[in-house]
Amino acid sequence: MAVEYKDYYQILGVPRTATDKEIRSAYRRLARQYHPDVNPGNKEAEEKFKEINEAYEVLSDPERRRRYDLLGERWQEYEAWLRAHQAGQAPPPPPPEEFLAQLRAAAGAGRGGSRTLREEDLLDLFGGEEPFSDFFQAFFGGAPRRPRGPRRGADIEQPIDITLAEAYRGATRTVVLTLPDGTTRRLEVRIPPGIDTGQTIRLAGQGLPGSGGGPPGDLFLVVRVQPDPRFERRGADLYTRASIPLATMLLGGETTVTTPDGRTLALRIPPETADGRVFRLRGQGMPLLDRPGERGDLYVEAHVALPERLTPRQRELAEQLARALAAGAA
Repeated sequence: MAVEYKDYYQILGVPRTATDKEIRSAYRRLARQYHPDVNPGNKEAEEKFKEINEAYEVLSDPERRRRYDLLGERWQEYEAWLRAHQAGQAPPPPPPEEFLAQLRAAAGAGRGGSRTLREEDLLDLFGGEEPFSDFFQAFFGGAPRRPRGPRRGADIEQPIDITLAEAYRGATRTVVLTLPDGTTRRLEVRIPPGIDTGQTIRLAGQGLPGSGGGPPGDLFLVVRVQPDPRFERRGADLYTRASIPLATMLLGGETTVTTPDGRTLALRIPPETADGRVFRLRGQGMPLLDRPGERGDLYVEAHVALPERLTPRQRELAEQLARALAAGAA
């Protein structure tokens, strides 16, 4: 399937060395000029507006722009492969640099020759599995391949969003996996305590089916732990803030701290505690994934909670305290 190469820099009228600011400025100027509201019924302006937006979406994204600059006319092929992988219809593509180098090598670059890449070439180069042959044949072209022996099914990667509480205590989640043929699977997944963003959960045999009697691939769930406004995670340690009444900070006492899983811990506040003092609760942080039974620590930053409005009596006592403190300082 031939893919037309578009020079996005030319579309926006900027040089390849253009800064983000220059690209943004050019986009805004052209978008105003070709906006459908300004050109009602003008199909040519409408198509130009779509092209401008397409160019800006790519060049305003640092990673996509890097791939576009590196791959040139091969960029669309790589993006299509990437989209197919994200939809579970193709294996993961190699890094862009490797993709380009392998394509050049397979096409005879540097040897004075060239040829059209076939599906078989791509499967050999990048390790594509049998279930993805339709993708390679449809996109890159090529005749049907010769029958092969048993081949293992391809692995699948799929993101999974979990809460900090789920990562803290562990959980069981139901994941719906949509396969390339449109069928779905419902899988019960155990979230291990202590897992962090970027780590994976492997479900053996839940990838795409093999061919010729080969075993299925695996499913890898790529974890993304959603931010929790109450806590900051630093490795296995957690950091939180606690608002403590002024009287407790001055005279000492107890306050409570809630953990991500909803438990309540007692925290002793010694007399004359300074605002911003950090207390350490050992073993109340995140579980250590590779060391069952061990946890990080929970750090609590204590801050004075001042009353929003004083009663006359409270104001009187505060003034007495202020005078006493002033006299003591003198």
